[in-house]
Amino acid sequence: MAFDRDDATFKVLVNHELQYSLWPADKAVPAGWRETEQRGSKADCLAYVEREWVDMRPLSLRQAMSGQAAEQ
Repeated sequence: MAFDRDDATFKVLVNHELQYSLWPADKAVPAGWRETEQRGSKADCLAYVEREWVDMRPLSLRQAMSGQAAEQ
């Protein structure tokens, strides 16, 4: 499987909740996900995810919590 190979090429995907995932570059993007601009080695893609995905909470939770804070 591509995830086990260090020489495989990956792409970084993101979903509507702004959650990120690595995906083999030669595989079709699953429903509910879209490609980012990042492609490359596993290490490069992981570094991109670490830079970009700074808040692990799903977007809907962040928005709900932001709304609660505004109400208080």
